[in-house]
Amino acid sequence: MKLGKILIPGLIVIVVVVFQSLFIVQEISQAIVLQFGDPKKIITKAGLNFKLPFIQNVVYLDRRILNLDNAPEEVIAADQKRLIVDAIARFKIVDPLKFYISVGNERVARSRLSTIINSRIRGVLGKQELATLLSTDRAKQMAIIQNDVNNEAKNFGIEIVDVRIKRADLPPANSDAIYKRMQTEREREAKEFRAQGAEIAQKIRSTADKDVTVILANANKKSEIMKGEGDGTRNKIFADAFGQDPQFFAFYRAMQAYETALIGGETSLVLSPDSEFFKFFGKSVNPAIKKR
Repeated sequence: MKLGKILIPGLIVIVVVVFQSLFIVQEISQAIVLQFGDPKKIITKAGLNFKLPFIQNVVYLDRRILNLDNAPEEVIAADQKRLIVDAIARFKIVDPLKFYISVGNERVARSRLSTIINSRIRGVLGKQELATLLSTDRAKQMAIIQNDVNNEAKNFGIEIVDVRIKRADLPPANSDAIYKRMQTEREREAKEFRAQGAEIAQKIRSTADKDVTVILANANKKSEIMKGEGDGTRNKIFADAFGQDPQFFAFYRAMQAYETALIGGETSLVLSPDSEFFKFFGKSVNPAIKKR
């Protein structure tokens, strides 16, 4: 009975000592073993580990990549334009001992990083004009900010994985002014485009009118040439016919004259019976021929 009273407390003490001596480091964690506040051992691998009971304790640090959602910061650009920048950073603890000695815990580390990031954002973006900050060139500026922040974060045992601008907004007053200026600029560009379009249209119409005039002139020229060639051919035919039979040619010409004189109209002709005009009608023509 007495032996049982002795063994039970002894077993309890042993269990407590063993429990105080063992600790487990998870895959997502790393640990620092402290003895009276002084770091004695750094553990970065997951598994079961031992420490001195009661006089040593363990501080766990996250080994994953952590997010830092920075508070919005107002930045004054080089052209004195104001911009509200909302940045986000990603970091990880790469040196647990330096991290513990310099900042102690994650809450303090986040506060220190926020201050550094805001300072570097104001310093780098403040040297650029607003148009640059709103363009694709902003990525270059963020790379400079990340590099500067990372150089300072190394003093805390921290590596900066990324720094990005989550959102960049103009203050309400600036937004209205820029909107009006953009609207005025777009209206000016629209007027220029319309004026250029009207000028081009006028040039096209002038060119078309010129082409029409040239085409008509060429067509008339060709027409006159063809007409002249036709008249020449006709005259040649008549000349050849006159050479072969002068009497028939004279008769033909007289018939054309009769046709021209006797077709339509209200003109009266009084001719002599022996006129050349009637020589092919013979002597039976009445001297008093009158044509209306």
